[in-house]
This record gives sequence, structure tokens and C-alpha cells, in this order.
Amino acid sequence: MRTYLLTIMLAIAASVAQAQHPIEFKVKVLTVDSNEGCSVADFDNDGKLDISAGRNWFRNGDWLPRPVRMIEDRDGYVRSNGEWAYDVNGDGNTDVISMDFVQEAVNWYENPGPELLSIGAMWPQHLLANTGLLTNETSYLVDLNGDGRPEWISDQWNKTNPLVAWSFVTEKAQTPNATGRKTAANEDLVPKLNQHLIGTSTGHGIGFGDINGDGHLDILVGTGWYEGPDSNPLDGRWRFHPAWQIQGACPMIVHDVDGDGRNDVLVSKAHDYGISLWLNQGVADDGEIKFNESLIDDSYSQAHCLHLADLDGDGTAELVTGKRVRAHNGRDPGGKEPPIVKYYVWDPKEKKYEGHVISQGEVGIGLQIRTADLDDDGDLDLVFAGKEGTQILFSQLK
Repeated sequence: MRTYLLTIMLAIAASVAQAQHPIEFKVKVLTVDSNEGCSVADFDNDGKLDISAGRNWFRNGDWLPRPVRMIEDRDGYVRSNGEWAYDVNGDGNTDVISMDFVQEAVNWYENPGPELLSIGAMWPQHLLANTGLLTNETSYLVDLNGDGRPEWISDQWNKTNPLVAWSFVTEKAQTPNATGRKTAANEDLVPKLNQHLIGTSTGHGIGFGDINGDGHLDILVGTGWYEGPDSNPLDGRWRFHPAWQIQGACPMIVHDVDGDGRNDVLVSKAHDYGISLWLNQGVADDGEIKFNESLIDDSYSQAHCLHLADLDGDGTAELVTGKRVRAHNGRDPGGKEPPIVKYYVWDPKEKKYEGHVISQGEVGIGLQIRTADLDDDGDLDLVFAGKEGTQILFSQLK
């Protein structure tokens, strides 16, 4: 009897969850510019999540733009390929790390603290590294060695450029701190990045996750995937598997979609039509992992960024993506078509994704998609920054 009642309750719960789709979202425009990166963090330490996006940060509540940095516009691009919120100098204030598509500098922007934030102070810029790489598609903070501290890594659209990870270190300051504030526990030490070569092949697209089931983080790139080593991942090159040639999403998503215990890959053609699911079929006779590819959606182009988030609160993550606005300034297939944002719900019975429109003709995506409960109502809201502006899409889930 108890089993029967449990079955009925689960069926009702599933029915309720299904009835919640499509979820409605209310759009709030924060600013109009061409910046394509954003991050979410409590920048002023008031206990509420704020947003950073290019030149500005936006305080939770009034959501007004407040200055962070100046960024140059050139050839249809804001000179930033995304940003990450991280307390670089360990002072308790969350900073922003960013770099450019075509410049080698990785910079961090020092949060000046709540008092100076309240009067609109700019955030001092500091150099973390000169990478020597000038074809930076996107950049990420990922903990590659499991020590609780992330590494900085950028994929290169030039396939012949190396894949390099950068770990945070502190070094003796060469010049006095221009801000007059400590930049580390000892004012003579400054944060820097230390180089670690992963391999010599990259290509457009990147993803992170364990795709071979050995318990170690692997790295996917546009030309294949790097197998995470058993130990000391920053101490040598990773074994490379040249499994594909794609111009893939940033990021590609590693996730067990069908629940069979093997991680699959969600991927898109970042500058063409097509979002696909690569179902992991396990290791073939040649020792390589094989995938069964199925199309999710090809009704719009330039799904440059993919993101997973549990939008309906049922414990299963949905796929969120959309059309990157003017990714190559309209030169891609479908590049001048109207923007769109969608989410996709996995149907375990039909073994396919069902798509739902979030916004059409008003909001598109850029290089990063962020989700967080910004209004503290128990559901996840969306943040998009693209070439038609930065927006919050507040979930109306009931």
C-alpha cells in the first residue's frame, strides 16, 4: 500500500512539474551596450547577489549601473571575452578577472570595498599574466587539480595554439602598490598567474567534465578532448584524443543526460545552426569513446554558449541557450535573424529534449549565461549580456 501511494505521489509531482512549462520570465534591461560577459556575486558585502557586466556592476535592489572599468570598443566587439567574479587578493571583497579576444593580458579589477563602491569608485586594474596568446575565444575559472582554488584557462580559436592552464601564485611586488592598499596578506606580495602546458591542440569550443568515467576531470576542445591524469594534473601534458573537428559551444556541457551512468556531451555549432546531444556509447574496440549524435534544435543559429540550471526546481537541470547576437557581426549563417532565448527539458520517456521559448525578438545571448536567485523568491533567474545589452530575466515560476 505504501509503495502504491508513493507511486501515485511521484506521478502527481511529475504532472505538476510538467504543468509548470513553459516558465514565464519578466525582462529587466540593465544597460544597452555590446559587452558579452557577466558574472554574479555579492560585490558590496550586503548579503545580496549583484551583477558585473563589462564596464559596470549593478547593485541588487535598484539595479543601477555603477562603474568598474573602461573597455574599448573596436570592430563591433567590446574588448573583453567574458569575466569571472573571484576574490583574487583574499581581502574579503570579490574582484573581477577578464581578458581580451586579441590581446595577451589577463587582468584583474580590484574591488575597492563597500565604502568606495558607495561613491562610484573605479576598480584598479592589475596584471595577472601576459599569456602570449592572441586568439582567445573564451576564458574560464576551473579547479583542475581539486585543491579548492581555480585555475585560469582560455580556449583558442586558432587550432595550432597551445592549451595552457594558469594557477594563482603570489610574487614579490616589483613596484609599490599604486592604490596604497594591501594586495595580499603581505603588502610586498602580489597575485600572479603561473603557466602549465596542457597540450598543443585547441580549437573553438571548450568544456570540462569526466567523459571517460575514471573519476578525473577531462577537458574538451574544438579538436578533441584531453584526458585528465591520475595525479598532479598541472605537472605535465595531458593525453589528447583527436575525436572530432567542430566549431563548438563555449562551453560544451558534460552531463549524464539519460541517466545511464555515462556522461554525455551537449554541444552546438557556435557560428552556424544546430544544437546536438552526443550520447556516450562507451568505449569501442579501438579504445576510444563513441557517441551517438542526435539533433536538439536547428531553428536558430549561433548558440555560442550552453548552460545547465534547474529552472523548475524538480532536481533535474534544464539546458539554457539562445542566439548570440551578431556573433561575427552578422556574417554567420542566420547572423542577422532576430534574437531568441530558449530552455530545453529532458523527457526521459521519449529520450529527447523539449524546447520552450523564454524570449523572442528581444533578448539574445553573448559569451556567458548566469543563473541565480536574485530576488530571493526561491527560483532561478537568468542573466544575459550580449550585443543588444545586459538583462535580468526574472523567473515567474509559481
